Amino acid sequence: MNSDGATPVERELATLIIAALRLPISVDDFDAAAPLYGEPLGLDSIDMLEIALAVSKRYGFEIRSEEVENERIFASLRDLARHVEAHRTV
Repeated sequence: MNSDGATPVERELATLIIAALRLPISVDDFDAAAPLYGEPLGLDSIDMLEIALAVSKRYGFEIRSEEVENERIFASLRDLARHVEAHRTV
């Protein structure tokens, strides 16, 4: 993730996602604006569930699989960070 414009929450989430999914990239390589689902990371719906679980454990709120906003929430790391900042309890 380029340090230009990356928020602390984006960097923290990138670290969380990389660890949860054992991705072979560094935080500095994580593009906050790139799609989470599909390319360039190659993530699928199972990965999104893993991310939701990791977010739930770390930030104290649940992202339910049936939530209608999930496509927007998981559109990119930046979108997920906005959602976390708005809903976190920890």
